[in-house]
Amino acid sequence: MLGRFRHIVVEGPIGAGKTSLARKLADLTGAELILENADANPFLPRFYEDRRRYALPTQLSFLVSRMEQARRFAQGDLFSSTSVADFMPEKDRLFARLVLDEDEFRLYRQIHDGLKPQSSAPDLVIYLQTAPNTLMERVKKRGRGYERTLSEGTLAELARAYSEFFYHYEAAPLLIVNNEHLNFAERDSDFDLLVQRIRDMRGAREFFNMGT
Repeated sequence: MLGRFRHIVVEGPIGAGKTSLARKLADLTGAELILENADANPFLPRFYEDRRRYALPTQLSFLVSRMEQARRFAQGDLFSSTSVADFMPEKDRLFARLVLDEDEFRLYRQIHDGLKPQSSAPDLVIYLQTAPNTLMERVKKRGRGYERTLSEGTLAELARAYSEFFYHYEAAPLLIVNNEHLNFAERDSDFDLLVQRIRDMRGAREFFNMGT
């Protein structure tokens, strides 16, 4: 169905709808669904309770997880046919820069660069661009207990970091989707419009915005 895009990544801030969209794309194409599964990080709930204390172990735990994924990539048991993922490894360094102090980030960077976690570049990245107040509404709606301490200010900071990251991103074709007025999880018509937009992609960087 989307044959020329064999490896698709859906990215965006917390609450943007990455996992829901990745699931629908995988169901449509029959691709392997690869989820970040942040809940498997044992430090993440504690990070939300005490950011200062648990930021570094949380980020290092994600880094170890990426190394395991990279080993699986090298063995060829992932991405061997078609896949849809709800994360890209580069996001870890973005989060680390936001939550770690200077000394911690320096240590994280040294460990990261020493391990050199790598994966194949995707064929398409879909970046879900969403306003912080909408992210806040969606986070509250899904009701994960450990996310109750998230503030709109934190989400705004994260949204800005994603925007800056993708402003400079050139590693793969990029479709920037403003999903402020789109609901791919609950409205099939919105999802169908997005699928058609993906099929019509010709450039290295394109935009999809439905307006109001």
